[in-house]
Amino acid sequence: MDMKTIRTAALSFSMLTLAFLPPNIPQNPVVDTLPPGTEVEANTAFQHGERITYKIYYNWNFVWLAAGEVTFKVFDEGKQYHYQAYGETYDSYEWFYKAKDVHNSWVDKATLLPNYSERDVHEGDYQIFEKIAFDQEKRKMTVWRSKTRGSEETKTVHDVKGRVHDILSSLYFLRTLDFSTKSSGAEEAFTIFMDQEEFPLKMRYMGKDKRKKVRGSGRFNTLKFQPEVIAGNVFSEEAKMTVWVSDDKNRIPVLIESPVSVGSVKMVLKDYGGLKNPLSAKVD
Repeated sequence: MDMKTIRTAALSFSMLTLAFLPPNIPQNPVVDTLPPGTEVEANTAFQHGERITYKIYYNWNFVWLAAGEVTFKVFDEGKQYHYQAYGETYDSYEWFYKAKDVHNSWVDKATLLPNYSERDVHEGDYQIFEKIAFDQEKRKMTVWRSKTRGSEETKTVHDVKGRVHDILSSLYFLRTLDFSTKSSGAEEAFTIFMDQEEFPLKMRYMGKDKRKKVRGSGRFNTLKFQPEVIAGNVFSEEAKMTVWVSDDKNRIPVLIESPVSVGSVKMVLKDYGGLKNPLSAKVD
């Protein structure tokens, strides 16, 4: 199994990946507000205090293994939302592969674009601590990287073509979009900055899927999507990730399935709380 499979699959839309705040993460990074004219529609999908947990399964040789969990949280910090994801493999899975990742993103409330992000990654023998300052107006990304938090850093500056999201901020931005009245095949374009590169992507709406069964959580009326994935060590060029989102105002992913380079990954809604709206899509 590739070193990045659990992290990348979990965070690719919901994929969305984690719920303990390390004590030395800054609570309110100082940022400038973006200029007028870049605002998005009012957020009616999530709020402060939202918490959603998913269970991750990995399919290997026709056997589904419970691999770990990922929890997403939302905090209201004045002019910004602070998104946080914490993911960790189960002890029972760590004979095969061990991972513990923490991702944080601070976004402008008016635009839902990131101002600053951090990720602290421990996957097998691989470790990295990364900070990114997003200058959306000047289209410059400043990246600091080190092996672990507090160790010697390298700094690089990258130009991008337009306004960009990180993985985590893109998940919440996409939840604010209402596809419920759109035709199957409608697409939404967005751009992600990760691993010091800019990736233009699209999310395609595949129509409604009623009474979709979600293991351990019941049945939901859903909207079905296929987001583009970033081909590489984890996903092939032909890989098709499928995401089922609750067909209500929350628009939370309830099930995510995707093939990966070896086997496949499934992310299943396990628990939730603090939703902004009733989860009316749940029918059983």
